Amino acid sequence: MGRPNYSQALVFKFEDDFDVAESRRWMRANWHISLYLIGAYMLCIVAGKRYMQSRPRYELRNALVLWNFFLAAFSIIGATRTVPELMYVLRNFGLHHSVCVLGPTFVEDNKVVCLWTFLFTLSKVLELGDTVFIILRKQPLIFLHWYHHATVLFVTWFSYEHYGATGRWFGNMNFSVHALMYSYYACKALRFRIPRVISVSLTVCQLAQMVVASMVNYYAYHMKGSGGDCEVSYVVLNLSTVIYFSYFVLFAHFFQKAYLAPKKGGERGGATSGKRGGATGGERGGATDGEKGGATSGKRGGATSGERGVATDGEKGGATSGVVWLCGGQVKKQQ
Repeated sequence: MGRPNYSQALVFKFEDDFDVAESRRWMRANWHISLYLIGAYMLCIVAGKRYMQSRPRYELRNALVLWNFFLAAFSIIGATRTVPELMYVLRNFGLHHSVCVLGPTFVEDNKVVCLWTFLFTLSKVLELGDTVFIILRKQPLIFLHWYHHATVLFVTWFSYEHYGATGRWFGNMNFSVHALMYSYYACKALRFRIPRVISVSLTVCQLAQMVVASMVNYYAYHMKGSGGDCEVSYVVLNLSTVIYFSYFVLFAHFFQKAYLAPKKGGERGGATSGKRGGATGGERGGATDGEKGGATSGKRGGATSGERGVATDGEKGGATSGVVWLCGGQVKKQQ
């Protein structure tokens, strides 16, 4: 079986200096730290919500703009440094190589891809900061958001040292979706008016990510089960399959609730009435008179959950993940 051999035309010194073997040794010895981080994350959510319960919300708009621009830039750069390798493999070697063959182009000799894969893994800790903004701005914190952030942190850290070939697809898809997602957030934080079709499209991209990931795993299962060669462990396959399926169910539920479910007044996509300013279902994604978690006046209540609720990567996360409820506070001008 031939093995791909691709390298970037431009390699920066900090990329060339990256110690691939040391990064794997460190993660093999320390992946369990992700569990401590998740525990601290959950405690901070409980403590933060309790702390903010009797306090007014923080605006934090400038900080939110900078935060989203930083994560958008990181994701865009990460995608530009890793996606070309996947495209090269698909174009010259086909689907099987992209799913089942690591080769020197992915993580054996390609320090560029190795470094950005490692940074991608570490960035899942940084992305927990999305939740800080939701709590301090007193936005609704739904299960999809914190579940996604916690589980994607664990899965990426646990899977890193295994270096399964399927990770080529997972990392590239996540970098690409996050590049779009955080760019969308940044524009919303700057109060740009963005067509609703964009938010719907981002949610569809997230769902597509889950579907493609599941198909990649199915192909790997099929190859290994039929005695073929596929360089990914069953541990990683089983874990990622369960996680991606749960993400698909949660994002599909969000999509149905935000965009398809009929609401009062016969409208779809989370718009109830002008008076209720974009409340969705029983969760009231962020919206009226400052009394309902608050952001906009009843007069501006045309904002639907569809406008506010792009479910990408678990509200921000992400995949995983999402553009969900954090946007609720960004869409509208605060009174």
